[in-house]
Amino acid sequence: MKRHITVLFAFLTGLLVVQAPAYAAPPAGDAAVAAPAPQQILSPTPYMGWNTYYALGGDPTAAEIESTADYLVSSGLRDAGYQYVWIDGNWAAPIPRNSAGDLVPNPDQFPDGLKPLVDYIHSRGLKAGIYTDAGPYIPGKCGLGSHGYYQRDANQFAAWEFDAVKVDYLCGIAADLDPKTVYTEFAKALRNNASGRPMIFNLCNPVTSPDWGNYPEEQQSTYSWSYAPAIAQSWRTYTDVGFVGEIKFKDVLRNYDANARHPEAAGPGHFNDPDYLGPELGMTEEEFRTQMTLWSVAAAPLVIGSDIRKLSQTSLGILTDRDVLSINQDSAAVQAVRVGPAGTTETWVKRLANGDRAVVLLNRGDSPATLTTTASSVGLSGKRFTLKNAWTDQVTESAGTISAAVPAHGAALFRVARATGKPGIPHVVAGLPQVTEVDGDAVPAGVAPVVAGGEQAQVKLTVRNDSARPVFRPRVELAVPAGWTARAIGETPTPLKPSRSVTLTFTITLPDVAAPGSATLSATTSYEVTGSGRLRQETATALVVAPAPPHGDVVLSHHDWISATSGWMTPTIDRSVGGWTPISMLGQVHPTGIGVASPSTIRYYLGDRCTRLTTTVGIDDAVRNVGPEGGTSTFQVIGDGQVLFDSGVLSRDDTRQADIDLTGVRVLDLVVGDAGDGGYNDRANWAGLNATC
Repeated sequence: MKRHITVLFAFLTGLLVVQAPAYAAPPAGDAAVAAPAPQQILSPTPYMGWNTYYALGGDPTAAEIESTADYLVSSGLRDAGYQYVWIDGNWAAPIPRNSAGDLVPNPDQFPDGLKPLVDYIHSRGLKAGIYTDAGPYIPGKCGLGSHGYYQRDANQFAAWEFDAVKVDYLCGIAADLDPKTVYTEFAKALRNNASGRPMIFNLCNPVTSPDWGNYPEEQQSTYSWSYAPAIAQSWRTYTDVGFVGEIKFKDVLRNYDANARHPEAAGPGHFNDPDYLGPELGMTEEEFRTQMTLWSVAAAPLVIGSDIRKLSQTSLGILTDRDVLSINQDSAAVQAVRVGPAGTTETWVKRLANGDRAVVLLNRGDSPATLTTTASSVGLSGKRFTLKNAWTDQVTESAGTISAAVPAHGAALFRVARATGKPGIPHVVAGLPQVTEVDGDAVPAGVAPVVAGGEQAQVKLTVRNDSARPVFRPRVELAVPAGWTARAIGETPTPLKPSRSVTLTFTITLPDVAAPGSATLSATTSYEVTGSGRLRQETATALVVAPAPPHGDVVLSHHDWISATSGWMTPTIDRSVGGWTPISMLGQVHPTGIGVASPSTIRYYLGDRCTRLTTTVGIDDAVRNVGPEGGTSTFQVIGDGQVLFDSGVLSRDDTRQADIDLTGVRVLDLVVGDAGDGGYNDRANWAGLNATC
C-alpha cells in the first residue's frame, strides 16, 4: 500500500503529521545483517502485472481481485506478459496479528483467507503478490508492519504460496529506522523462508524530500539505488506517481526523471522502479502512450494501477503493443539514457541486446514539434538505417537522421538498426499542423495555441525527407471543422530532395460563433515514391477554441476558464483546494476565489476586453494544522507570455495584494509554483479575482 488509508486522507487534506519516535531497535534475534542476502535472478527482464492500490484503494476484496484476475486472462493481458496480481495494503485485519504473532487477513475482505485466493490466481495461470512494511505496526500511523517478525512473515507469505512481496516504508519512517539495515534484514528473511519458495522482493521506500518534508538522504527513495540492487529485484526511485484514482502526466515526468538518475543500477534481474502505469486515471490517451514509452525504455517493471476491467480498447492496445513490450523485455535489460541536453524536447536511447537502439523523441511541451536526432548520436555507424515505429509498425529507411512529428506531451519510439539489402521506403516525416500566429500575433514557442470565434490563424506544417532517395509531387491537404475555412499560401515544390524539408502555410478563419472546446486540424500529406506509388500520412492536432470573453465587472473565478490544473486534486472555486473549507488566509475568510495545490496553471481567454484585475494571493490557513514543512508557493499573473505580476516566495504567514493592468491581454495565465521545495502543504489561493472588462 502507498499510504494507510487514514494517513492518505490526511496527506490529501494537508493534515499529515509525522512525529517520528526515537530509533526503534530490532528485537533480540532479529539483528542487522552485516552482508547483503545473495541476489537471485527471479525475473531476468522487468516483471509485469497489476496492483490493487490506485484502482481499488485501501480495501480490496477477494471478489474484486478474482474478477480482475479473470479479466487479465480474457483481455489478453496475461498472454502479453502481465502475470502478477498484487494485493497492496490494508489487507490485514484491524488487529493485524493473532496471539501467536501470525498475520491475519481482514475477514470482511477475505472471508476464506488469502490461501484460497492465491490458489485461484495460480489456477488462472497468474502469479500472486502481497504487501507489508519494513517498520513496526504503529496504530494510527501505518496499517501493517513486519519489523520484529521478518522471518515469521516471510515464512507465512511463502506458506500462502505468494510469488512476490512488496515492502513499504511508512512504518519504517515513522519509527525512524535505517532503510538499508531493515531492508537487508528483510531480504535475508525472504530468501531464507522455511518453504524455500522464490519470491520477488519489491523494495518500496516512497519517502522523498521535499515532497514528504525534510529527511536525511539515507532515508529517502532516491538513495535506494546504492544498496537495493544487491538485495531486491526492484526498488522505488521516487515518491508515489499519484493518488488513489489519480495519476497525472506532470508526476509521470517527475518520476521518470528521478528514475533516470542511476541507469547503472539496473540490469538483468534488478530494476529501477518509477511506480505504476496509470491509463485513464487522469492522463490523456497521448500522455499515457508517452508513459508507456518511457517506462518501456527505462527497463521498468510494468505494473498497471488502473481498474483494468473498465479500460478502453485503446488503453488495452497501448498496454499490449508487441513492439513496445519487446523493448521493455529486451534481454540486455539496459536502461535508457538521455542524449544531449534536458529541456522541453529530448532524445533518449536504449541499447538493445542485438545491437539495435530504441530511440525516444520526447516532447514535454504544450505544442507539437518535429524532433530530430542522428544515428551517430545514438551510437550507430553506417550510411543506411531502418527505422521501425514501435507504435505504428511502419518501417522506413533513413540516411542517418531520425526524426518525427511529436504531439504535445507525446513521444515517438523507434527501433533503429543498420539497413541491408535493397533500399527501403524513404523516411518522410509529415509534420503536425501547428498554429504559429493568431490575428497577426505570434504564438510563443511551446505554448498551446488558443483561437476564438471570428479570429484568423496561420497554420504551418513541415514535411521532411530524411532518406537518400527523392520523393515526388508532395501535397498537403488541411481539413478544418465545419464552418471554418482553410486556404493554402504558396506553392509546394517538386521533387522533395534527400535530406531536405519544406514548410507549407495555411490561413484558417473561424466563424464569428465558434463552439468553445476542442477542435481538430487534420492534415493529409501524400507523395510519390519510385516503385511504391503514392504514399499517404495522416496527422492531426487538437486546438483549443476559447469560450466567450468576460464582460463588465466580473469575478473571474465564476467565468469559464480554458483549462485548469492543480498539483493534486483539481482547482476548487470559492473554496480551498479539495473543497473542505472556505478560502482563508491569515484568519480572513474570502468569499470568492480559486484554491489550488502547486504546481498549477489556470488559463482564461480575455480577448483584449479587460483592463484590470485585483486579487489577494497566499497559502490557505488549512496548513496551520500541520508541521512547519512546506507551505511555500510563488504566484505569477502572465498575459500573452509576459509576466504582469510576481509575488516572490510566500509562506503561510504572508499574503500579497495585486492590482494588475490587463490592457491588451488576450490570454491570461494564473500560475502557482512550489517555490523550489516541492508541493508539500502548498494549498494556494487566488482570492477575489475581480476583473473589469
